[in-house]
Amino acid sequence: MKAVVINKQDLRYNIEKIKEHTNVNLPDDNGNAVKIIAVVKTNGYGLGIVEYTKFLIDNGIDFFAVSTIEEALKIRDAGIKERLLMLSSTSIEEDIRTLIDNDVIITIGSKETAEIADKVGQDLNKTIRAHIKIDTGFGRYGFIYSNREEMIKTLKTLKNVKIEGTFTHFSNSYYDDKYTKLQFKRFIDCIEILKMNEIQTGMLHACNTSAFIKFPNMHLNAVRIGSAFTGRISFKNSVGLKKVGYLKANIAEIRELPKGFNIGYSNVYKTKRLTKVAIVPCGYSDGVNIQTGRDMFRAIDKIRYIVRDCKDVLKKQQLYVKINGQNCAILGRIGTYHVTVDITGKDVKINDEVIFNTSIKHVDSSVRREWN
Repeated sequence: MKAVVINKQDLRYNIEKIKEHTNVNLPDDNGNAVKIIAVVKTNGYGLGIVEYTKFLIDNGIDFFAVSTIEEALKIRDAGIKERLLMLSSTSIEEDIRTLIDNDVIITIGSKETAEIADKVGQDLNKTIRAHIKIDTGFGRYGFIYSNREEMIKTLKTLKNVKIEGTFTHFSNSYYDDKYTKLQFKRFIDCIEILKMNEIQTGMLHACNTSAFIKFPNMHLNAVRIGSAFTGRISFKNSVGLKKVGYLKANIAEIRELPKGFNIGYSNVYKTKRLTKVAIVPCGYSDGVNIQTGRDMFRAIDKIRYIVRDCKDVLKKQQLYVKINGQNCAILGRIGTYHVTVDITGKDVKINDEVIFNTSIKHVDSSVRREWN
């Protein structure tokens, strides 16, 4: 049976490394050290959102963030009471009420959301906890940084909302340092304007994982850490993080294929000799060869990876798995649910364990998570 295996010791090591890298030399307004906000979206980056969140709590993390209402409810339904921020802004009143009912800090990124949140607070006779999102050049959620008059006017009218934080999100901090610095400047300029207009900004945070590692001067009052905990980052790992989690499965079939025999869809691979192969029930649906570092979770994006994989096969770019400590080549295209592996000349048997060094955040949540 396939499973995602998580090594607790390596994850604990990464948590400590991240704590060490947090810029404690830039305390917040109350003199506190920079806060770590653990982003546990995408099923806890593949680790399993509930067990992962509980593990982080046991290791000193007490502030979390998610991207969907479903993620927030999973955490609350598991009895987790720690601070929880919904990073996405919504103007749907029913969604806002659901978040408030479950003690989730909402994000306000528009005049419409602000008005609805204020109304809900009045209806419930309750002060709504919120962070303000400023769009400094991502084009998704948030008050547009240049439209300061509307932002100031909107925030000044709030009567039933307490602003506990203000943040922005970098669009390309993995690769584009110049644009990241520009976004940061836009954010700081907005904060100064808000403060000049006597608007409380609360906790300030801008850094995602890549900016957290690359730009310590941007840590502000808090940092949002996601993929860094798993050590699976798509830029230079200068902090010494370990890769956490791998996918394992067992060999279901072993076969001998004659020379000149096609393997996989589209006939892009043909055996060059008598070849002994293992059939392993893991494929694209389990995240095999789906690369980290791109926001892609839709079916169409996985199709694009299939096309890319065809090209990789034609270019003879070889992919490997580990069986009994040995590297074994994947032959032909990766299927949705299966791969074919060359085990010619190797001592390999049915039911032997196969290890895929794949991006675990793309492994379906129905696959068992095994914590060691």
